[in-house]
Amino acid sequence: MTKEYAVSNKLAKFQQYIDHHGNRQVQVTESNPDEIHLAIPKEEIAELGAKLCHELGFELIQLLGSDERQIQGQFALYYVFAQYQEGYVAVLKTEVAEGEPSFPSLTPRVPSAHWYEREIRDLFGLEPKGHPEIRRLAVHKDWPKGLFPLRKDFRLQTEVPRSDGKFTFSRVEGEGVMQIPVGPIHAGIIEPGHFRFSVVGENVLNLEARFFYTHRGMEKIAEGKTPRQGVLVAERMCGACSFAHSSAYCLAIEKLSGTVISKRAEFIRTIGLELERLYNHIGDVGNICAGLGFAFGTMYGARLKEELQHLNETVFGSRFLRGINAPGGVRRDISDQNRELILGTLAWVEREFRELTEILLTTESYLDRVQGTGILRYKIACDLHAVGPAARAAGIARDTRRDLPHLAYGSLNFEVPVYTEGDVLARVKVRIDETFQSIGIVRQALDLMPPGKLLLPLEEMTPYGHAVGITESARGENVHFVMVGGDGKIFRHMVRSASYCNWPVVPSTIPGNIVPDFPLINKSFELCYSCLDR
Repeated sequence: MTKEYAVSNKLAKFQQYIDHHGNRQVQVTESNPDEIHLAIPKEEIAELGAKLCHELGFELIQLLGSDERQIQGQFALYYVFAQYQEGYVAVLKTEVAEGEPSFPSLTPRVPSAHWYEREIRDLFGLEPKGHPEIRRLAVHKDWPKGLFPLRKDFRLQTEVPRSDGKFTFSRVEGEGVMQIPVGPIHAGIIEPGHFRFSVVGENVLNLEARFFYTHRGMEKIAEGKTPRQGVLVAERMCGACSFAHSSAYCLAIEKLSGTVISKRAEFIRTIGLELERLYNHIGDVGNICAGLGFAFGTMYGARLKEELQHLNETVFGSRFLRGINAPGGVRRDISDQNRELILGTLAWVEREFRELTEILLTTESYLDRVQGTGILRYKIACDLHAVGPAARAAGIARDTRRDLPHLAYGSLNFEVPVYTEGDVLARVKVRIDETFQSIGIVRQALDLMPPGKLLLPLEEMTPYGHAVGITESARGENVHFVMVGGDGKIFRHMVRSASYCNWPVVPSTIPGNIVPDFPLINKSFELCYSCLDR
């Protein structure tokens, strides 16, 4: 089946569904092999969005606002839905008038919309009517009312006056119930987040988490950058997933410009993504040991992670795999000598990591702490669109490398490990299994990588066109929405990281455990504040 036929087939099915349900005002505006764009009145979006998720098997993977008043005098909302079974996404656009800055909330029917809609309210001043949560999310209590940082008339250099405000945490009432506030400043060198526990003794009844203390305005910084300059912003969204972010951004830019990169560049990117997954997964297995005081496992994992990051620096010039991706391909090649270095290092890491995991999975004191601890329920994972190892450990068989194939993944053989227990041990096992799968992927990619140019010039981009780039990082799917302006520079860049999906599910896994379990549970998700806050 050709890509063109596959697209027309998907479009026909989509249009048939729309016609059947009487959605005559929905218009298909653009399509390509893995992306369909549609326009819809805002009055229809909640109804159609719910039907897509509950009847057609789509999932909401991104929702963003855009200030397009200088283009058409209105704001716009973009809803990105993924159809994993058929391997494509649908991007629905609706307009919101400046004089009526509100839109119907999708959250009551599709819970995964909850943070997106609150963020749109905070950053654009557009009100999600019917949203069950009225508290701020992306801006804090001292941010002045009526100032919206992602509107085009807000300048980066603006000195924002602080105002008085109040943020009310949820309380659990009852005899013997106490609150334990933790953060946002923590011991050690970790990022800021506030966790408020309601407890009786050491037993946790409720946890409420508060983030966005390190909001850096990355999406605002991206505005006005050239496509090549935008890579520098994208790969600094997160230290641990730099390559996954820059790859997703480049995929969006290449889709916008119709640029087809060489097969060699595709394989090099695929190898980079798997090397990034390897050092993260192995480091995470060790870090989880720190949450239960098992120093041997912590040091063992750190040693292997260091070897892998040293390999990255030797082969690509960066421990964090920065400076490699560029729209149109890659800047660094893999020589024959470095190919042998990668294979030799992976053979050693595979042996050492297998020894570590055998020790962990046969140590009773370790198993006693991780088994049955911090369970993520399947329904919650589905409702809030959990991603990556956290989702796969809770029974969700989803991996964008397989389900939304990109780069060289469609020509490589690998399995997607899935467990159903949803506890810390299951999340550890997913990472262990994926580590060995990633080693196999890199070996295949090195064997199959063809010759070819590393970097191609970008084709011309349609003014105010938009596209979505998706990659599977060590934490799960990252989604980058990119729109270019009439000058060919970035008009809107919205990043939805894996951590953005997974942080909301963490509080659900804490009640029923004890306070000392929280560091262990938290580390088993191994989430990032940086690419959440942006």
